Amino acid sequence: MKTLKDVQVGETATVAKLHGEGPVKRRIMDMGLTKGTKVYVRKVAPLGDPMELTVRNYELSVRKADAEMIEVE
Repeated sequence: MKTLKDVQVGETATVAKLHGEGPVKRRIMDMGLTKGTKVYVRKVAPLGDPMELTVRNYELSVRKADAEMIEVE
């Protein structure tokens, strides 16, 4: 299983499945990350800080813990 945290800077991935429940899953979905969403990884900050993404022409910061819940293809 490849998750968003495995995607390298400059790569594009497609969200395949969201893991987690309750507030965690809702927070991820509120960011616009749902199945089929294309994600472009712009930057991954050192030491597990947020990764910066471009999703549907919007910039997002996703925490490492959330990135581990997002399965990609």
